[in-house]
Amino acid sequence: MLAIAAAVVFFIAFIINATETSTEVIFGTTSLMLVGFTLVALHLAGVGAGWQARGRSRRR
Repeated sequence: MLAIAAAVVFFIAFIINATETSTEVIFGTTSLMLVGFTLVALHLAGVGAGWQARGRSRRR
């Protein structure tokens, strides 16, 4: 899930960069790329992997 969010953030950063849109500093391409890299790093570290609802999976 985090990798998909990172891909979306990278795509938005690419569109802003490609169209040379003037944006606020917080929504600049560098800021969005850093957020995307953070999401990818969290994904690779295993955060968010294997989230399951407790109590549903029972072994028999």
